[in-house]
Amino acid sequence: MKRKNLIARIFADGYLGLVLALLYLPIFLIIIFSFSGNSYFSFKNGFSFDSYAALFDPDKNAGLLSALKFTAILALSASVISTVFGAFATIGIFALGRRVKKVTLTVNQLPMINSEIVMAVSLMVFFAVFSFIFPQGMTRLIISHVAFCTPYVVLSILPRLQKMDPNMYEAALDLGSNPFSAMIKVVFPYIMPGIVSGFAMAFTLSLDDFVITQFNKGDTGIETLSTYIYEDARVKSLEPFWFAVFSIFFVVMFTLLLLVNIKRNGAKEDKR
Repeated sequence: MKRKNLIARIFADGYLGLVLALLYLPIFLIIIFSFSGNSYFSFKNGFSFDSYAALFDPDKNAGLLSALKFTAILALSASVISTVFGAFATIGIFALGRRVKKVTLTVNQLPMINSEIVMAVSLMVFFAVFSFIFPQGMTRLIISHVAFCTPYVVLSILPRLQKMDPNMYEAALDLGSNPFSAMIKVVFPYIMPGIVSGFAMAFTLSLDDFVITQFNKGDTGIETLSTYIYEDARVKSLEPFWFAVFSIFFVVMFTLLLLVNIKRNGAKEDKR
C-alpha cells in the first residue's frame, strides 16, 4: 500500500513538474538569453548587457515609449469603462427573471467563446459601415476593447452578487434609503472584490490584446506594445533588444503579483 502511494506521489509530482516546466521554462530561457547580446541563442561572446543598454538608445526607445503610452491609455480607459458597464449590467442581469437571465448570460458569453479573429473582423466591418460616427484612432480601439472585456467583468462580479443576502438590500430600503442609495451603500461594497477582480482581468486582457487592436487601429500611427513588437519583428526580425524588454516585463509583473499575494495572506492572518 505504501509503495503504491509512493508511486502515485512520484507520478503526481512529476506531472506537476512537467506542467510547470512547459509554462515557465520558455520565460526563463528568454531571461537567460537576454544576456547573450545576439539573436542566435548562444553565448559565443560571453554574457553581455548590450540588450539592456539598448533600452537607453533614443533610436530604440522612442517607438517603445510611444507604444507603452498608448498601451497604458488604452488599457486603463477600456478597463475602467468596462468595469463600470459590467458592474451595472451584472446588477441588472441579476434582477431579471430566470429565463431572461439565462438568455442574457448566454449572449454575454458569445464574445468569450467566439474566435478573436471573427470579433476583430466584425468590429472592423462595423466601424467601416459607421465610419461617420466612429472616426479612426483611439475611439475605435477603446470601444473594441470594452466590447470584449465587459463580459469577463460580468462573470467576475456575478458569483459574488449571487452570494449576497437579498435581505440586506431590502433592509436598506426599509431604513429609508432610496434604491440608488441602497445600491451604492450596500450592494457595491459587498461586490467590490468581484469588481476589483473584473477590473484586473479587463486590464490584463486589454494590455495583452493583439488581433483586435491590429485590425482596428487604422492608419493613424497608433501602436500598442503588441502591434509595435509585431511591426518591428516583421521588418527587423526579433532583436535581442526585445529579450530585455520581455524579461523586465516578466520580472515587474511577477514582483507585483508576489507583493499582492503577500499582502493578501497577511490580511488573512490578521483576521485570524
